[in-house]
Amino acid sequence: MNTKYLKRRQKIKFKIRKKIAGSPEKPRLVVFRSSTHIYAQLVDDVNGKTLGSASTTEKDIKSKIENIKGKKEKSKVIGKTIAERAIANNIVNVVFDRNGYLYHGRVKAVAEGAREGGLKF
Repeated sequence: MNTKYLKRRQKIKFKIRKKIAGSPEKPRLVVFRSSTHIYAQLVDDVNGKTLGSASTTEKDIKSKIENIKGKKEKSKVIGKTIAERAIANNIVNVVFDRNGYLYHGRVKAVAEGAREGGLKF
């Protein structure tokens, strides 16, 4: 991958992380995207723990998305899944961390899926 792009994203990522932080009551919903997969995590920054995660590499999610075409639609399923897991842990409010990516495309689809699943941010 282009190092110029990575440096730019890191710079944006650090700027975002200065402003937001997750707590046990309101964790940070972090999105990471690779060229083929998308990952979402609920992070409690106070205790330094991951409260839940979902990704397109998990077996149970792979079976859900194998018939879905398009990365955006798969990302929306990840958003809904992370919302279900958060609500199961009594988490309704989160802080969205786009992780230096533009709020567009797959990152936006994860956010929309999480909102549809019942999360508030």
